[in-house]
Amino acid sequence: MSKKARKRWRKRLIKLCGWAVALGLLAGAFMLFVLPGLTASVTSTYNSYTARIGSISNSLSFSGSISVKNSETLTSGSGATVRQIYVRDEQSVKSGERLMRLSNGETIKANFDGKVNEIFVKVDDSVAANDSLIQIVDFSNMKISMRVDEYDISSVYVGQECSVLVQALNRTIGSKITHINRVSSASSSSSGGSVAYYTVTAELTVTSDVLPGMQVTVTIPRDEAIDAVIISKDALSFTPRNSAYVLMYNNNNELERVNVEIGVSNDKFAEIKSGVKEGDVVYIEAKESASGGGLFSMFGGMRQPRTVNSQQWQQGNSGGGMTPARGN
Repeated sequence: MSKKARKRWRKRLIKLCGWAVALGLLAGAFMLFVLPGLTASVTSTYNSYTARIGSISNSLSFSGSISVKNSETLTSGSGATVRQIYVRDEQSVKSGERLMRLSNGETIKANFDGKVNEIFVKVDDSVAANDSLIQIVDFSNMKISMRVDEYDISSVYVGQECSVLVQALNRTIGSKITHINRVSSASSSSSGGSVAYYTVTAELTVTSDVLPGMQVTVTIPRDEAIDAVIISKDALSFTPRNSAYVLMYNNNNELERVNVEIGVSNDKFAEIKSGVKEGDVVYIEAKESASGGGLFSMFGGMRQPRTVNSQQWQQGNSGGGMTPARGN
């Protein structure tokens, strides 16, 4: 080997040694700083929920306004003079009661029980045929009209009980559905399509402070469970086949899946028909965090197999407050 070739070989050897040292340093750093993070255990945080006895229902809700059921403005049959008025404003009258007498012999009578809402004439006034004389309104028996869309109308029927919240008075009154107009009217939906609506009427008996035009919310109950085992819907998990389950401790002090049968449910709670009883505490995973650092933390953690047992419980961050650690 020539002197020049030996010189090139020594330079190459020195460079290779430098690379080897650098790789060794990187390997040491990996073992010292990165590997502990990659092998760190993942601690799971859980929320707890307790099953209790309660009542639950779901319902349909509609907006509407109160209107009078019986109202009539009585008129003169022909030209005449008002001879006598037997009633005054806001006086309650009975069906058939005399209200007014005209010079042509005509006697104006009430056609239903109600109240004098307005008198349009005075004694000795001249009136022509069909002039308005007096208005009688039944303020005790009212009705409510509401619009029900095509998706909910099949759940509404005549005779169905409902509750009416008078918003201005914050008072709820019992009622029933009395009529459904099955000839629809169309209205544009938020998605740009057309939705059919049907006018539904409910009737109710009210006190004197409930007046026509007041806004109401009508609630029609559908399914209801009384004195049932209920739990927050946040406590439920579901399989890919949509079967419900919860997490509960078994006799070995470990969490396991417990299948549950759901009954009536609404936006917040669900009836549990089997699988959980009153007082049972169930859990659901809230989030996961790693105890190690380094690149593990930078990249959000690498999931490691975890054993769910009582030693891993920490305080839940919502819904269930403290999730207690359970001893063996």
